[in-house]
Parts: sequence; structure tokens; C-alpha cells
Amino acid sequence: MPASKNANSTLKPGKKSAEPNYVLVIHGGAGTMIREGSTPEQRAAYRAALSRALKAGYEVLKSGGEAMDAAVEAVSVMEDCPMFNSGHGAVFNVAGKIELETSLMVSKPPASHPAMPSSRRGSSVTLITHTRNPSHLARALYLAPQLAPHPMLSGAAAEATGASLGVLQVDPSYFWTEARWREHRRGLGLPEDPVEYPRPEISDDANSETTDVASLSDDKTWEPLDLMPTGTVGAVALDIRGCIAAVTSTGGRTNKLVGRVGDTPVMGCGFWAEEWERDSGFVKRTWDRLRGKSKYEGVGVSGTGDGDYYIRRAAASNIARRMQYLGESLNDATQNVIDDLFKEGGMGGVIAVDRDGNVALPLNCSGMYRGVIRPDGVPLTAIFFDEQLSEL
Repeated sequence: MPASKNANSTLKPGKKSAEPNYVLVIHGGAGTMIREGSTPEQRAAYRAALSRALKAGYEVLKSGGEAMDAAVEAVSVMEDCPMFNSGHGAVFNVAGKIELETSLMVSKPPASHPAMPSSRRGSSVTLITHTRNPSHLARALYLAPQLAPHPMLSGAAAEATGASLGVLQVDPSYFWTEARWREHRRGLGLPEDPVEYPRPEISDDANSETTDVASLSDDKTWEPLDLMPTGTVGAVALDIRGCIAAVTSTGGRTNKLVGRVGDTPVMGCGFWAEEWERDSGFVKRTWDRLRGKSKYEGVGVSGTGDGDYYIRRAAASNIARRMQYLGESLNDATQNVIDDLFKEGGMGGVIAVDRDGNVALPLNCSGMYRGVIRPDGVPLTAIFFDEQLSEL
């Protein structure tokens, strides 16, 4: 399908008032859902899950909480839901294993941690196999610069550090779902039956959980709307202090090679958050100050789709550079990057928020699970390319 401006590609905040200006936008993956192959019940279930995630993050923002915590709360709901390709519902690699990835980035240090160096804006982890909520791990590592001084970590050492910080670890069987297992087998041309339920590993760790996978009746009856997904889940939040946070989490591509690293943990590719001082003359600065407009501009981005292309195009940070150096609006910058991805063969979408509370959700494929919530507390969601965001 052609890359073009989709419904609800940009949403602006309401009229200026004394109300706090905060917003949360989320996505649950993009690229492989088809309206003709779905049922009303499936569509309603996905939109209800998106609404739950929005409401979870909204409660944090409503109480004056950090953008970082709001984004993590929203992503955690989707990580716990088997319908999305993250956490409990993630896809399998070619060897039939699940390797998760996650990232977090903020436009400036959170107010709750004023001593955090301004140069330390994010943390990401790849090749995760035991952390129940990878987004919790990204936040814990970001807030522990002494233990995790690097912007990106991987594997068992990162998870061990997370466990020492109280991040819950589970048996790998927790992430298994029958629907994704069947997709894995089907994609390799292997028989789907009989279903091979995983056996939990024996663990002496009191901070670990195991799951009797065969007893999860909801996983047996649930059918995914997106087939052979390549997408992620993500959230971008703006809090009342003007901080923007982007959190992303994924299982990667179905039947990816063992050890493959996608765009989700690669800073500047699948995620980005940044602020910079507006470059304007004296008259413009004076006018902005009279209007109560900040002298800073900022943006947060979370991408979803074929991550290999997001890496090749440095998609997320490219949006910020277009806004900063070309003077493009959030709408134009995100749409141009999505169009560039399409020209290169990359399918997917992004969600983004700027410091003024504008929201963009462009995509170049058949659909993207997406939603927005503002101070009125009404979750607006949509799935397919041509759908308007609406209340369920």
C-alpha cells in the first residue's frame, strides 16, 4: 500500500487553560493486522487492552507523577497481556526460544532524581529471558548508574543486576503462549500438533515464578489479530514538568535468528527522547515568553515495525533532527521519516509527543494498535490505517 498521511496522524492538545498539560500515547505493534481477517470480538478485545494500558499510565500523570513511570505502567499492562508481542505473548526465535528487548529514554532527568547527570538519558537491554516485565528492568538500570553505567546491556548479567534491584524474575515458561508457538512452527514449515508445552526450569530463587503453561486456558482459546508479528509495544508520555519519556518493549521478529538484536534497544533507532533550546531571534523569544511558552523544544519517540530498517535509517533520532535543524513540525517530521522507511522497504509506524503536547501516530502499513489519553481521562484507540481514534 502507498505511504500516505493516515487518519489521526497528528493530534493537538486542547485549548490553553489552567489545566495541566500532560498526555500519554501508546502503540501495541504495527504491520500485520488485516481488517478482513478479524472479528468484532477480536477488535474490541485489542482496543479494551489498549484502554487499560492508557488508564494505567494516566493515573500516574493525573497524580503529578513522572512521565517515565507513566510510560512504564502503560507498557507493563501490554507486557502482561498475551495479545501483544512483548513479555507474556512475545514471539519465538528460530530455535523456539524467547529473547526479549526493552528500552527507556527521557528528554531530561526526572524531577524525582535531580542528581541524575543530564547526559544520562536512557537505558536499554537485549537478550532478556527471565525478567517478567522488561520495562521494569530498563527503569531500574537507568536509575542505578553506579551498577549500570552503560546505556545498553544484554543477557544474564543485566538480569542479575536487575534482580539485585528487586526486578521480578520468572521461569522462561511464563512467556510461552500457544498462539505464538503455533505461528513459530507454521513459519518454519513444521507441524503445529501435538503442541509441546514447555517444562519449567527448576529454580531455587525465591524471587522467581514458574507457570503451569498447560493450565492457561485463555491462551488456548485466544487467536491473535496480527500474524507473524514484527512489532513491539511502546509508550511516550509528557508530564506536567515538561519531561518526555519513551519506553519500548518487544519479543522481536517471529523466527528471528538466535541472538538477533533489533531496533528496540538501539538508541536513536527504535526509541528517542531529547530536548533542546529553541533557536529563535529576540522578537520570537519575547513573544514565546509572553505566551508562557518554554524556551525548550523536545520530543519523545517509540517505533514499531520492521526494526532492521529503523536501525538502517536511525529513524527515531532522525525525527528530532528534522524538527531541530529543518524546523519541521512534529507531524511533518514523523510523516517524512515513515515515508522514507516505506521507500526503503520498511513497514511500520511511530508514536511521538513534543513538549507542547502535540501527538503524532503515522504509519505506512495496514494497521497499528494505538491510543491517546489526555487530562480528560478518556482513552481514544484505533487499530487500522484509516480509522479515527475513538472511545471504545
